[in-house]
Amino acid sequence: MINLKSDEQLNEIINDSKAILLFSADWCPDCRVIEPILPEVEEEFSDWTFVYVDRDQFIHICAENDVFGIPSFLAYNNGEEVGRFVSKDAKTKEEIEQFIKNLDV
Repeated sequence: MINLKSDEQLNEIINDSKAILLFSADWCPDCRVIEPILPEVEEEFSDWTFVYVDRDQFIHICAENDVFGIPSFLAYNNGEEVGRFVSKDAKTKEEIEQFIKNLDV
């Protein structure tokens, strides 16, 4: 998973590939719960680029995308949002996998 470093990097990634953004934070207990399963999800969906967006560091990106709960996921294909799994609720591996499988790309 790529750790987002800048707005410019984000624009490059979402405009040039199929990308899934994970909005998270170090202090989020539900985010820590899904952390161990994320490598498996990345491996299963290796045609996607996964990007970790630190909610505290990039709060403006959260606000611009109406992401007010974490962990949350946004999916982009060549610059277009193609899906969102956004809420403050905990997420299971199965729910994350189903979200990605249902993306229309």
